[in-house]
Amino acid sequence: MRQNHRHTRTSIKVKKEALLANDELQQFQNHSSQMAALDFMVSVASNTFVPTYDGNMAKIVKGHRWYSGFKKFIILDRKKLIELLDMHQNGTLPWNEFANAVRQVHEKKMGQPTHRRVDADKPKEEDYFYANPYECFCEGTKCDDLLGPLNSSQIQ
Repeated sequence: MRQNHRHTRTSIKVKKEALLANDELQQFQNHSSQMAALDFMVSVASNTFVPTYDGNMAKIVKGHRWYSGFKKFIILDRKKLIELLDMHQNGTLPWNEFANAVRQVHEKKMGQPTHRRVDADKPKEEDYFYANPYECFCEGTKCDDLLGPLNSSQIQ
């Protein structure tokens, strides 16, 4: 395996294509389930997980990361993010204010333990247990104690 990305102070986006040489990746190219397994392995092992789509894979990864000690993941507020991007791009929101606003919007969306949403009238909108195993970890304990220093959901 190879790693051809630079380390900077900003976030590093790493994909499986950056971790494997072309000849190593070639054997998986025509096998979508094997490519999905590679995505899962990279997502679970990463320092922070930011899903671009909240489908089943993202839900399973979030649940696994919680089960592994509340490893950080960020749930994007897409509507607010688009609004902030538009303001920054049209010049009404300078970079520093934009960066602070993005941090503030996502402050409570970084994988902290939360109660599962259950709505009997809208079962498709509730949190599935495998995506949010809150009851396994937080019944009778203080969930904040389960967050280790490396998995802290505090904005830095």
